[in-house]
Amino acid sequence: MSSSASAPLSQAESATRTTPTMSSTAASNDVIPDELRSTWPQRAWTLAGSAAILASFLTTARLVGVSGSAGPDLLAAAMAAFAGYSLADLATGVYHWLIDNYGGAGTPILGAQIAAFQGHHRYPSTITRREPCNNLHALARAAALALVPADAALSAASAPAAAHAFAGAFAACVVLSQQFHAWAHEKRRRLPPGVEALQAAGVLVSRAQHAAHHRQPYNTNYCIVSGMWNGVLDRYRVFEALEMVVFLRTSVRPRSWDETDASWMEVAGDDVAATAAAGDDGLLQTASSISSD
Repeated sequence: MSSSASAPLSQAESATRTTPTMSSTAASNDVIPDELRSTWPQRAWTLAGSAAILASFLTTARLVGVSGSAGPDLLAAAMAAFAGYSLADLATGVYHWLIDNYGGAGTPILGAQIAAFQGHHRYPSTITRREPCNNLHALARAAALALVPADAALSAASAPAAAHAFAGAFAACVVLSQQFHAWAHEKRRRLPPGVEALQAAGVLVSRAQHAAHHRQPYNTNYCIVSGMWNGVLDRYRVFEALEMVVFLRTSVRPRSWDETDASWMEVAGDDVAATAAAGDDGLLQTASSISSD
């Protein structure tokens, strides 16, 4: 009697004791590793880059405001900003192609980024877990260091508002390309409101378009702002032509010509924490496998 009566109690106790364990396991999966969190220096650089971009746009607005022909100047500034947005897409594509195909860990200045790119193809989910300043600070630092003197030079030369608008838009889109890139890999249900519509309209690089870049041999769809240049560059094989020029002049083969190295192949069900701890995530980290969820 006592034995049979105690059995249900033991099962209940067992269930009660296992519930916290399951909850703690689920909670641990939602914890962002320290390597993916923003640090104060990263926040400072992101703020500095944002301030430089804002200053450029404020200069644009001031020059339009004091202009004797505000309407035409505003139109010129808007067109220049669009040109900066377009050129930023092309620039990210060229940079992405260069890093993916040439150099190695020992390459001066860019070596760490080149090595890390192998990691982001292998472990592509990390970028969707990074906090904003952790993700954007490197490009924001470049914007802070380059845009301030560029804007000063434009002002010294009495450049029109359109010149400042172009510089500000180009810098803003290059910095934010990391965020657009992350959204191109995020699951649909996790996208902020409006982002999916912007992707569908071609304003931001879409999930479907960028997914093509992650198919071996990783030699298409390099642009990550809007992706507007991807079709032209791939259709006319612009990068393939550049690769041939480089090869004929230097005998250096791009990585995309060879069989994909195992270190580039995506690991199914990659562990974000392990990825971050290993440092396998580049400046232009590629994110998780595209999901229709």
